[in-house]
Amino acid sequence: QVQPVESGGGLVQAGESLRLSCVASESVFSGPAVAWYRQSPYKQREYVAAIFLSSGSTKYRDAVEGRFTISTDNAENTIYLQMNGLKPEDTGIYYCNRFPAVPSFPWGQGTHVTVSS
Repeated sequence: QVQPVESGGGLVQAGESLRLSCVASESVFSGPAVAWYRQSPYKQREYVAAIFLSSGSTKYRDAVEGRFTISTDNAENTIYLQMNGLKPEDTGIYYCNRFPAVPSFPWGQGTHVTVSS
């Protein structure tokens, strides 16, 4: 399995925006859905936003609803996460992968997002 490659993270101030990108393998896109996950300091990795590939329907964890938007370019096996109104609690390492996560699918290096207050 090929690891996803995430990019677009950075250091921003609260209220600012970032757009994350992830290029994943075709096997990641062969499932029903893909997602962005976040690992924050002292917390387990958790899903942030998911998109169902055939319908385009999306779901978000409550903390980011209305601020984050997930989208895909299926032809390019790319997943995007537009993050607006960033808050310090959004700080973490962001990863993409199938949704739900499958143990046999490797994780990428992630992209670091740091939001200062």
